[in-house]
Amino acid sequence: MRTTPDRITELRPGEIFVFGSNLAGMHGGGAARLASLKFGAVWGQGVGLQGQSYAIPTMQGGVETIRPYVDEFIGFARQHPRMTFLVTEIGCGIAGFTPAEIAPLFEAARRVENIHLPARFWDVLGR
Repeated sequence: MRTTPDRITELRPGEIFVFGSNLAGMHGGGAARLASLKFGAVWGQGVGLQGQSYAIPTMQGGVETIRPYVDEFIGFARQHPRMTFLVTEIGCGIAGFTPAEIAPLFEAARRVENIHLPARFWDVLGR
């Protein structure tokens, strides 16, 4: 299984920390703060690749508002097979969603070899 570690404190070359953000790119808490402090997330940039991190907005509404950003991320990962994307439990902290709500958005990621998902997402999707 391509499973994201529960706790990420450092990254190897080519690894990308995928975190939930807000559209304004105010990376003040949770995984977004860690991305800003350690992995190059840019204050004011709420979407996409930045340093060794990739932001997926999760704070703008319901689950369906997150789907286009997840789809964009999966497409990006497919186009960058030399990068390894470590997806955190996006949307399951400050945004208030559950893995059961967010994991199905990553169904297509199951077939993308360079995307690693959190264990609780795999539990929902089936291993």
